[in-house]
Amino acid sequence: MKKLLLACALLFGSPAWACDNPRQMDGFKTCANVEQAFKEGALVHYAPDPEAEMANYMAAFHKAFPQIATNFMRLQTGALYARLSAERQGKVYTPDTLMLTEVGFALDFQKRGGYQQYVSPESPAYKANQQSTPPGYFTWYSVIVAGIAYNPTTLTAAQAPKSYKDLTNPLWSEEVNTKLSTSGLQHLAWYALRQKYGPEFWQKFGELKPRGFDSYVQQYDRTVSGQDKVVATAQYSGYLIAKAKGAPIEFVIPEEGMMAIPGVLGVVDRAPHPEAARLFVDWYLGKTGQTVMSSTMKNYSARVDVPPPPGGVPISDFKLIVPDDWDDFLKTHTQFVKEWDRMLGKR
Repeated sequence: MKKLLLACALLFGSPAWACDNPRQMDGFKTCANVEQAFKEGALVHYAPDPEAEMANYMAAFHKAFPQIATNFMRLQTGALYARLSAERQGKVYTPDTLMLTEVGFALDFQKRGGYQQYVSPESPAYKANQQSTPPGYFTWYSVIVAGIAYNPTTLTAAQAPKSYKDLTNPLWSEEVNTKLSTSGLQHLAWYALRQKYGPEFWQKFGELKPRGFDSYVQQYDRTVSGQDKVVATAQYSGYLIAKAKGAPIEFVIPEEGMMAIPGVLGVVDRAPHPEAARLFVDWYLGKTGQTVMSSTMKNYSARVDVPPPPGGVPISDFKLIVPDDWDDFLKTHTQFVKEWDRMLGKR
């Protein structure tokens, strides 16, 4: 029966879980062999999430399953995928689960046989376009949105940019920061604004000599300290985290809309701890894990039954900017990296 269900999923593209009778856990269902997962006793997780927030959700999983010790590797998506690829070429198989915030890398990893196909019994809570084709390789674990942020002690609300187009104002010369080309979210911003305003938009922005950083944590830290005035492509989650700490920071929902890109999660092929990996994926994609993600990461869940992050407005309140053609978007990655690195003086 298990093979029949999976064959139907592959043939028709509709999610079907990987076992006849998923086991009901506390807040989620799983097809993992839980007792075997406990015997494996460990889980290694690779992700681009900020270290402090990742430690929080990994601690929540360990609290739920103290029999499983957790460890993780944190690098920005581009650097993380490069490391993972190098490890696998050397026949080193370290991670059990993988998160990426660049769909192109996820599709490449799938094409190379990097994922173990595991159709979670939590899959029906996600739309078809929020899962790999065929299902079971990766699923959206979050929706990351971004706009503009500024320090109200260095700029008034009247002075602050109201749109992405305002980011080319000479007022921000050498005082605006952005992400590195390893960021999938930055790729989206480059792609969308290039389509809307033409390549001259980024040429003007580059004349301001923006600073590029690996993480939104660095972007916000510099702006809160007054070293920079504006955060371009500012993650809303970073704003919520900083605001909750009482930091002087304000957020602008640009007139054009909010950039939105998914983070995806899957079980890695040749995972050293495969049952623990399946258990983690089911927990994280379940309502319990997604609520932990939203409350710690401050990102939005793709599940409709999970509330917005604390302090955040419903995602339905935003006009979201997403690629109309994902294939075309992914084809521009090499060009984006080349132009972005040149602009930031990285090459």
